[in-house]
Formats: sequence, C-alpha cells, structure tokens
Amino acid sequence: MFFIQYPKCSTCKKAKAWLDSHKVDYVDRHIKEDNPSYKELKDWYERSGLELKRFFNTSGQLYKSMQLKDKIPLMTDEEKLELLASDGMLVKRPLIVADDFILVGFKEKEWEAALIRN
Repeated sequence: MFFIQYPKCSTCKKAKAWLDSHKVDYVDRHIKEDNPSYKELKDWYERSGLELKRFFNTSGQLYKSMQLKDKIPLMTDEEKLELLASDGMLVKRPLIVADDFILVGFKEKEWEAALIRN
C-alpha cells in the first residue's frame, strides 16, 4: 500500500501520524519528488469510483495561480489527467493506494473503515 504525500503538508503529517499510531504498514511516496504518472492517475481514478475533480488539490497555490477552478469544467478527462500528471502539487493529498481501494484526502472515518480490520 502506498501513502502518497507531501511532507510539508499539515494534513499529510496528521495522516502519517494516524497511520503510525494505528500500526498500518505503508510505503511512503513523496508526491513532488515522485509525481504520479498519467497511467497511475488514470488507474486510480477508474478504481476509486470518485469524480476526477476530487483528485485536484483545489486549495493549493498552483491550482489557484493557474485559475483551474474555471478551466477544469471545460476540460476532457484526458486533459485533466495530463494536467494532474504534470505536477504533483496539483494532486489532492494524501492518497492511499491499495490493491482494493483508493483514498483521496484524509478523512479519519473513511480511513478507519478502509484500513482498520476488526
């Protein structure tokens, strides 16, 4: 299972602490140094069942400076995936990528339901 994150992100730090406190095994991946590829993003998007816009870091500086709020609704899925693959800072984080599920963003109840097996 991959934990894809940006170390300076406060939400990512909380998520990492949560994973560690729950003794969840993961492989840490720095989203800026190892940006997800178009192929990876397409696979994760298709497996997640989520809308593609959920994969965008809408609160990020790059998203805002590129004025993507107005541009994304006019783009095809292929164009959105290519854009996401161009810079890891555009991708919502943290991400959990497991064999049987994808988690986008840190929502403790979602993570608990998916990661803590009783």
